Amino acid sequence: MTDLRVGRGPFGCGFPPRTAWGVWLLVSLVITVCAQPARAELDPVALPAPLAAHRLLLGGDHVEDTLMVVGQYGHVLVSRDGGHEWSQADVPTRVTLTDVFMLDATRAWAVGHDATILTTGDGGRSWQVQYEDPDFDAPLLSIWFRDADYGLAVGAYGLMLITEDGGTSWDEHPVNDEDDFHLNDLVAADSGMLYMAAEAGVLYRSEDDGASWEEMPSPYEGSFFGILPLSGDSLLAYGLRGHLFRSEDQGDTWDALDTGTEGILMGGLRLGPDRIVLVGLSGTVLVSDDGGGSFELYDQQDREALVAALPAGGPDLVTIGEFGVRRRNLQQLRAAAGS
Repeated sequence: MTDLRVGRGPFGCGFPPRTAWGVWLLVSLVITVCAQPARAELDPVALPAPLAAHRLLLGGDHVEDTLMVVGQYGHVLVSRDGGHEWSQADVPTRVTLTDVFMLDATRAWAVGHDATILTTGDGGRSWQVQYEDPDFDAPLLSIWFRDADYGLAVGAYGLMLITEDGGTSWDEHPVNDEDDFHLNDLVAADSGMLYMAAEAGVLYRSEDDGASWEEMPSPYEGSFFGILPLSGDSLLAYGLRGHLFRSEDQGDTWDALDTGTEGILMGGLRLGPDRIVLVGLSGTVLVSDDGGGSFELYDQQDREALVAALPAGGPDLVTIGEFGVRRRNLQQLRAAAGS
């Protein structure tokens, strides 16, 4: 692995939406393709990049002090000290990676463009390709594993893949037989319920580990980019133009929350039972200290696009986005909004 210090990276460009939602052009950093050369011209291995920690990064996960983040050009970065130091992993692809899921400190999976699925069994030091479909020409956007054998990967145009052997084989499994909405985010609640956020106001839940899905009533018709389970049956769903909704009954009913912003909300993080942080484009940071009942807006002056956040101990967190990874203190984020 290549030791790194923390540069700055470019935006990419998006894949076409199934519907008329041209907003996908606004969130192109999440689903980049055209910034890369044709597949035949790509080196099959992600090259060491001294500034990889400052280039476009799109997703991350953590287990205790071990953090993994993924992004453009097949970059995978690993920190084993809560985000202070980062190392670049050996990765056998240069396609843009969009999400990573850690089962434990050694076993993880990542997904990205060309329906690529990678896995590691050594804590992220090296990765192997488990699945890819260059003819699909669009990304997988989210991945989740129940255990070392059973997992789901979802993405553009309604694509969902299921494995029951740890990723040795993957089979397509439609969410429903009618729609091909982009499936943007797949998460599990403490109860075991699975939730998915999709485009065009679509939200799903599953009580059987994704074998079947029920469409939840939706509070609006705009795209959702994330869903965040809270304690009990509560959850948040967020997306376009600062829209944020809360449910107390596993998505049967929803209430709109005031965010004070029209910034697109991309990622959510629970820092404790009462503290929740949401991040988004144009430097949007929302903080709740009452368990997600209300939020305060702290727009960052640098307008950096943020797509996800990871805990880094106490009030510290790692933000992921346009300019890579940054370890920040929550009080500093609040102060920076007013500087």
